[in-house]
Amino acid sequence: MSDAKQRRNIGLARRLSKAGYCSRSSAGELIRAGRVRVNGTVRRDCETPTRPTDRITVDGADLSAKQRLYLMLNKPRGVVTTASDERGRQTIYDCIDEQLPWLAPVGRLDKASEGLLLLTNDSEWAEKILAPETHLSKTYHVQINTVADEDLLTAMLHGVRSEGDCLRVRHVRRLRNGKRNSWLEIVLDEGKNRHIRRMLSGLDVEVLRLLRVAIGPLALGNLSKGAYRMLTTAEKEALDSAIGRKRSSR
Repeated sequence: MSDAKQRRNIGLARRLSKAGYCSRSSAGELIRAGRVRVNGTVRRDCETPTRPTDRITVDGADLSAKQRLYLMLNKPRGVVTTASDERGRQTIYDCIDEQLPWLAPVGRLDKASEGLLLLTNDSEWAEKILAPETHLSKTYHVQINTVADEDLLTAMLHGVRSEGDCLRVRHVRRLRNGKRNSWLEIVLDEGKNRHIRRMLSGLDVEVLRLLRVAIGPLALGNLSKGAYRMLTTAEKEALDSAIGRKRSSR
């Protein structure tokens, strides 16, 4: 099967999720319960291949493009970026009105990290935000357990090898130094798993706090911890413009 055909034909559960109807796990429950039809036929297999032209209904209602929503959340520390947690930990969905349609996180922040997290039911837009070739910058304020000197900042710019990855920053500066620790502003234009923590660990530095304060031109601002709001039209357009500039320059 060609790559183009594979992109067109995707599993039924994934189709519901990408349409912003619900999470993939919830879609699986609907499908197995016989509540989903493809072109008039009940399908109970979550991997049933579907095409964009197929008519899909859930409980008799057409799966149509829902209103696209773009939301920013100030994720608190200790909250996990997942729909549910087998260990009973608080998730980002505990911070969001349950009356909202299904929204998926755009990327992740690990449990110990906090700050700006995007959620949307527009999967194509999310993929553009996350695409490696976009190199959309992400800005963090990071407290470390040592007083940062020029040697440390230079090492972060040059990069550290970790598990086969070269982890470096695009920009770093001191925000303030204390007697025993420092706050740094770190800008990344790539997003490897636990990038900052792994990089600093390779330099024998411990992260005490990690807060994402901006994604491209979108700043967290004064949004309260655990609070969320919809992006304004201007904010959404600014992100779209940043994505377009990055793609066209590469």
